[in-house]
Amino acid sequence: MRELGLRDTNGILSQPWVRPRRSSAGLGWDRLFLSTQAERAYRASFDAAPTSTVILHLDGPVKVSRGHNRPCTVPAGGLFVHPAGHDLTVELGGSLNTVHVYLTDDAFEDGKGQLAEEVGAVDPLVEQLMLALDGVLREWEPSARTYVDHLTALLASHLARRRQPLPAVGLTERQLAAVRELIEARIAEPLPLSDLADAAALSVSQFVRQFKASTGDTPHRYLVGLRLRHAQRMLRNTTLPIADIAVRCGFSHQEHLTRVMRSRLGTTPGALRVRA
Repeated sequence: MRELGLRDTNGILSQPWVRPRRSSAGLGWDRLFLSTQAERAYRASFDAAPTSTVILHLDGPVKVSRGHNRPCTVPAGGLFVHPAGHDLTVELGGSLNTVHVYLTDDAFEDGKGQLAEEVGAVDPLVEQLMLALDGVLREWEPSARTYVDHLTALLASHLARRRQPLPAVGLTERQLAAVRELIEARIAEPLPLSDLADAAALSVSQFVRQFKASTGDTPHRYLVGLRLRHAQRMLRNTTLPIADIAVRCGFSHQEHLTRVMRSRLGTTPGALRVRA
C-alpha cells in the first residue's frame, strides 16, 4: 500500500493558520497519517476526505463549533472526531496545540471507518494512544514500524467501538454516597480523581463517565461546588477569618475562594458574611 500523506487529509493542515511541528510524511505509514501542530483561531469549510479525522486537543479549554451548531467548550485532552466522506465546516475559537490522526478504512477490522461525529468527548485511551504515536514520531527509527502498526490497530479498534456509544450508566446510590462521604471527610485536602474512583470501585475513566451521568457535573466541578457550599455555611455560622475558612474548605487561599464565589454566585465571602 502507498504511504498516507497530506493529500489524504481534509485540508486543515495545509492552511496558513497552522504551524506544523512534525508529521509522519516520508516514513511509509500506510494506514495512518499523524501531524502535530499549533493552530490559530479560524472558521473554514473543507471538502470530504477519504480518511477519518481524530483531533486531540493538547491544551485548552477552547470553543469549537461544527457547521451551524452551537459552540462546544473542549478541554485539554478533548477530542474532535469527523468521519470519512463528509464535508466539514468548523470554527476554532482560539489558539490551540493539537495532534491530528487520519485513518484509512483499511485500518478498521471490518474495512469501514464510519465513525460517529464527536466534539469535546474525553477518552483517556484514545488520548494515550495518540500521544504514544506522537512519541514514536519524536524519536522515529524504522524498527518502530511494527509498534506503529500495533498502535494504529488498537486506536482503530477502540474508535470503532465508539461508533454507536452505549447510553451512559450512572453511579448507584451507594457509590454516589461513598464518593460524597469521601469528599466531606477530606474537604480541605487535595483529592485525586483516582481516590474518588476508588471510593466507587471503578476505574478513573468509568468513574468520570458514570459520575457525569448521575450528577450532570464533572467530578471537579461537583467537588468545587461542595467546597463552596461548605464555605458558605462557615461564613454564616462562624467568626473564623475568611482566609482560614478558605483553607479549611479546600481552596488554596482567600483570593481563590473569592474568585470562585464571584464566578459562581456573583458575590464575595466578605459580602456574604455582612449579609449574614
